[in-house]
Amino acid sequence: MTDTTPTAVVGAAAVDLSAVEQRTIASTGNLFVAEAFRQIDPDAVCAYPITPQTTIVEEFAKFVANGRVHTEYVTVESEHSAMSATIGASAAGGRAFTVTSSQGLALMWEELHIASGLRLPIVMINANRAISAPINIHGDHSDVMGARDSGWIILMAENAQEAYDNTIIATRVAEAARLPVMPTLDGFITTHSIARGQVADDATVKAFVGEYVPDDSLLRSTSPVMVGAFANLGPTYMKVKKAERDAIDASLPIIGEVGAQWASVIGRDYGHVESYGVDDADLVVVIMGSAAGNVRAVVRRLREQGQRVGVVKVRTYRPFPAADLAAAVSGARAIAVLDRAESFGAPAGPLALDTLAALYGAGIQVPVRSYLYGLGGADVRLDLVEQVYADLADVADDGDGLLNPTPRYLGIR
Repeated sequence: MTDTTPTAVVGAAAVDLSAVEQRTIASTGNLFVAEAFRQIDPDAVCAYPITPQTTIVEEFAKFVANGRVHTEYVTVESEHSAMSATIGASAAGGRAFTVTSSQGLALMWEELHIASGLRLPIVMINANRAISAPINIHGDHSDVMGARDSGWIILMAENAQEAYDNTIIATRVAEAARLPVMPTLDGFITTHSIARGQVADDATVKAFVGEYVPDDSLLRSTSPVMVGAFANLGPTYMKVKKAERDAIDASLPIIGEVGAQWASVIGRDYGHVESYGVDDADLVVVIMGSAAGNVRAVVRRLREQGQRVGVVKVRTYRPFPAADLAAAVSGARAIAVLDRAESFGAPAGPLALDTLAALYGAGIQVPVRSYLYGLGGADVRLDLVEQVYADLADVADDGDGLLNPTPRYLGIR
């Protein structure tokens, strides 16, 4: 008799979809991430606490102390040391994770490039937070934007549920693409707010991520590898960078495939972008992170009034899903891109520049407006979002150029 039980081939094993159990919990985004860490049970977690990611490592340290995981938990004296230790653990052949935020990510900057240049499948959660000065502990995207060109895959979460799912997806993606992955969640808005979400059973998560067996490592004496090579003259350095470029470009379909496999297990879609109301929309907002929910709420309200508006949320930020984004906004008459980070001296915010490049590559000429919002955790009021759509309506009517000369700050004079 043929076995017709539905399965999804994931990781090192097939998951019996009829046996998958999910339980609904109410918790903070940080504790959702810590729960994913527990279920994955990495070989090493090397971390240093910094607001607002601290409760992730606090909770995971409890799991270690109570014997609920077999992870080697390494306490270090700084974020630079945290990434250095994580690099060592990964190069030695272990499944290695870490966590950081803001100035901690900035302190890791040197090591970020080493991790990607060595093609190490590290997973590092970043709790998005403003960069000083002035000192600010609240959420924006200025820290992760400082790392956007470091060769890491970057995934952006809107809420606690996505933060949990992205952590699991990132584990598979990192090991398949041979690249480090940085899933992020917005500081305090997502990290500390209590939200309802679902977590899969432990057996399902373990089957999905599988057992990590590295292709090579420092500790495999039968297959020696060179780590930390010197490439000072000639084209060798450029060849390595070209290999990194090829790898991160090739990771886009890997991210999509792993996201689709996880969706087949738990029933939540994870494409590179998520669209709402765009099928017939004249006016579209493009955004990342937690404020996507604010924009979606305004879209619902305005569509009830008969306005043809929509929103596109970007989930995969690096590599940038240019074709997916261009396809999602192709019918718009005017587009606003909302950035939660500055790009000083540039003609637009970081996401806006990526959006403009995606549109140009697709041959789409439509007015684009760049807005900066929520810096340092400033409130993203619904009336501000409504004002963006009102501005876009004016732009669509008069066709006021492809790009304004400077971004507009929302919520301040």
